[in-house]
Amino acid sequence: MTDFRFIPITPHPLLSQYVAKIYVFESSGRLPAKERKLIVPNANFKLTLTYRNGIVAGIGDKTFIQAENKLSLTGLIDLPVILDSQEDAQTGTIIIEFNPLGAYRFFNVSYAEVKNQIVELADLIGKHAEELQSQLVEANSINLKLQLLQNFLIKQLEKTVADPIYDYCIGRILGADGLLTVTQLEKETGYSSRWLHRKFSEHLGTGAKNLSEIVRFKQFYHAYSTGVKLQNLKEQIYHNYHDQSHFIRAFKRFTGSTPTDLQNSTNELSTKQYKS
Repeated sequence: MTDFRFIPITPHPLLSQYVAKIYVFESSGRLPAKERKLIVPNANFKLTLTYRNGIVAGIGDKTFIQAENKLSLTGLIDLPVILDSQEDAQTGTIIIEFNPLGAYRFFNVSYAEVKNQIVELADLIGKHAEELQSQLVEANSINLKLQLLQNFLIKQLEKTVADPIYDYCIGRILGADGLLTVTQLEKETGYSSRWLHRKFSEHLGTGAKNLSEIVRFKQFYHAYSTGVKLQNLKEQIYHNYHDQSHFIRAFKRFTGSTPTDLQNSTNELSTKQYKS
């Protein structure tokens, strides 16, 4: 039986506005065959260091390998992800998740190009990532690796400035749990939907409408992952969705399954990751 766990880490205060969470994932080997190995989209970008073994991720019809001792950036994901260790051996990974407000403040990359992709950080920002990777290999403890990563992010943050219109829109979408239309954002900001879409594509890699759909489902799935039975979430479902078919379409889109099928299967990876 493979043992795995997520160990939560408190972000540095200077990063806490932009970093949704930091955790260490440890596994004794590949996950059991009966485990779905599913990770459900949560609207966060991810910076990953696989310091022991590697990770294999299936996103849509593509497979990505996050090799040992490499830093990888995962763009915005709006598809279910299937995850497992590369080798059937002990695995250790540090994951830093940036909320939708955060990623553009750290990396000057084309976020539309990394949507639903996992890319080595060195391929995106060059020598700075290579230098950091070398330092991380030499660091002989998890705490030191975490310190190096957070110090790097603090320096990256100092190089950028905030985009107040984009930040306002993100705050409104998150504050409304995804129940906010682009038309409302147009009225509140005075900018057209085309302008807002361009701004979101630049900083996020997708439009405001798609982000709202991910955030809306996240509210449901967070409750679901704590063990609340589906029948007990009907009030929340009908608050967030027009009808049952609307909800089922969203559920299949983000999990790849029907609610009944997923509830009758083993999916500890997703539920533990969501609660970490």
